[in-house]
Amino acid sequence: MKYLSCLSLLCVALLGGCSRDQGPLREGGLVYCAEGSPEHFNPQRVTSGTTIDIISQQLYDRLLDIDPQSGDLLPALASSWQRSADGRTYEFQLRPDVQFHQTHYFTPSRPLQAADVVFTFNRILQPDHPFHAVGGAVYPYFQSVDWTALVTEVRATGPLTVQFQLSRPDSSFLSNLATDFAAILSAEYAGQLLASGRPAQIDSLPVGTGPFFFREYQKDVLVRFYRHANYWRGEAAMAQLVFDIVPNNARRMAKLLTHECDIIAYPRLAELALITERPDVRVQESTSMNVGFWAFNTRKAPFDNVKVRQALSLAINQRAILQAVYFNQATAARSVLPPTSWAFNPQIPLHEYNPQRARELLAEAGYGNGFNMNIWAMPVQRLYNPNALKMAELLQADLAQIGVNASIVSYEWNAFRRRLSQGEHDSVLIGWAADNADPDNFFRPLLSCAAADSGSNRALWCDPVFDRMINQALLTSDQQQRRSYYLAAQQYLHNELPLVAMAHSQRIQALNSQVEGVSINPYGGIALFQARRVQP
Repeated sequence: MKYLSCLSLLCVALLGGCSRDQGPLREGGLVYCAEGSPEHFNPQRVTSGTTIDIISQQLYDRLLDIDPQSGDLLPALASSWQRSADGRTYEFQLRPDVQFHQTHYFTPSRPLQAADVVFTFNRILQPDHPFHAVGGAVYPYFQSVDWTALVTEVRATGPLTVQFQLSRPDSSFLSNLATDFAAILSAEYAGQLLASGRPAQIDSLPVGTGPFFFREYQKDVLVRFYRHANYWRGEAAMAQLVFDIVPNNARRMAKLLTHECDIIAYPRLAELALITERPDVRVQESTSMNVGFWAFNTRKAPFDNVKVRQALSLAINQRAILQAVYFNQATAARSVLPPTSWAFNPQIPLHEYNPQRARELLAEAGYGNGFNMNIWAMPVQRLYNPNALKMAELLQADLAQIGVNASIVSYEWNAFRRRLSQGEHDSVLIGWAADNADPDNFFRPLLSCAAADSGSNRALWCDPVFDRMINQALLTSDQQQRRSYYLAAQQYLHNELPLVAMAHSQRIQALNSQVEGVSINPYGGIALFQARRVQP
């Protein structure tokens, strides 16, 4: 009885009551509490982890998958592939009888064909493609890795064979085809939408080959998927999957404790001790490839001055941040690349906290009296930063000690990302979670010139020297040679500091102890195909 009373009090305190009827959400299915609404329902058009977690592995498949244990590439929609001796031609053999979703708005007449893969990638590549400009011609991940300069042609060489022709060898090419962004779309569905004058629906009413199909979306309320009965890997364990949109961290936790949600990502680290003691909750934790960072808008003064960036870096107390924000559930970052990567540079020194030297550098840069700036802080909890607002407050206090007056800015999550892409910020606390095991996944999407143009480079930093280093690493498949370029690139970043890498966080999720078949993938979003509820 004491247990129930405490639970009721927690519910009242955090939710203001727990009267919302979750029956329709839970019936025959699973409820996942997500921290925000999806931007779109097409992974090609986003880099937001919030969106990717909800849509990518539930609705779609890719040509290749990634082994979550080793990081090796595995067959998926492509059962096999071959590469030419010069590294410029790849041919993929597709699986037969892979069925697309049948929904209330689309009934497929055929299974997956090479034409679907050609459509998927030509939409990105060809400016005159009828779907290229739909949604503003924005494909941020592919633009950040300069996909259009790399891939010169995608063509069907048979009903189930597809060939990619490259302009140069690229050792990250296959890894990019395994990312959550490389989801395969239906050319047949696209053709019907085009004929009926509704091309934009391809991104809002999705059709894929994944384990679930789209049923309903209520913005800022929920997303509902149903089980795809003809999924090529076999039926999902649950008939229904609902993402309950709950931006507030405390409310997500309360919903887990009252069993309104079966799974929550990114539980509040301060409450881990509380929930790990409960028999009805299970906590999963794993080392994950990610980085949380503080990026400076290098296209604005004074952040275009390397001495100012170095001064701001020296002013902040990284150790205090790890304790207060990550509760020591993270590793102090030396660079954007996590220590678990084969290309990590251990020679990069740990962060130095030196306010006196910071003041000297500001004076040398002509800002001896300080200046005003803003720090944009994410309104949602993410893997790489569990509490950006708290971190911003700590930075604000540190910066005040060197005469820099920092104000904190935040918006609703989708508005935050949109305005960030427009370069309105002075600096931002954000981060990146790896989509594959290749080191390039941290360098080009975050810091290349192409990424500055596409918007995923939050520092808006374009440095030809750095670009040459990371591009040279792609021209060889020899790992040791590639590593030498990446070691140099990390040292160059340490000197130039377009961003300050803060931490590599542990990935944590909490779930109802009756839920099984869910694990943490260090190289991608959330996969709920095998999730199921078992009776105690």
